Amino acid sequence: MLKYVNTGVVFQEIPDETTLAINISNCPCHCPGCHSHYLWEDIGLPLDTDAVDAFVKEYGQDITCIAFMGGDNDPKGVNMLAQYIHETYPQYKVAWYSGKTVLSPVVNRQDFDYIKIGPYIRHLGPLKQPTTNQRLYRQTEEHTFEDITSRFWKQHD
Repeated sequence: MLKYVNTGVVFQEIPDETTLAINISNCPCHCPGCHSHYLWEDIGLPLDTDAVDAFVKEYGQDITCIAFMGGDNDPKGVNMLAQYIHETYPQYKVAWYSGKTVLSPVVNRQDFDYIKIGPYIRHLGPLKQPTTNQRLYRQTEEHTFEDITSRFWKQHD
């Protein structure tokens, strides 16, 4: 079962979106240098369709995207929630930040507008560093995924 610890409206996780980031606990990745060790624990409240409905009621038009931050312990559950959001609230985009290098075969990529994959590796840096191993993909109109990671890198002239 998915559980979330907290949420926050963020502006830098998904380019061009005002995103409700849902921090999911029980992370199996345990990346060295992780800034959210508390998410390794099996703590928090159930993350289900009732929770999604409550988030939409609370944040409504203040957000354009809902992002699952973690959930690698139950990829099928994350995928089912993504389907639910697209079917019930088509005005929102859906994103998933996974710490895995490859998505589980139970995941249907088409249910996500954005997918970030890759564990945090301290010496390679986060998404904002050009040396990062992490990648953020956006689903195109042709239903393929394009790598938009470079949108996080500051351009120096």
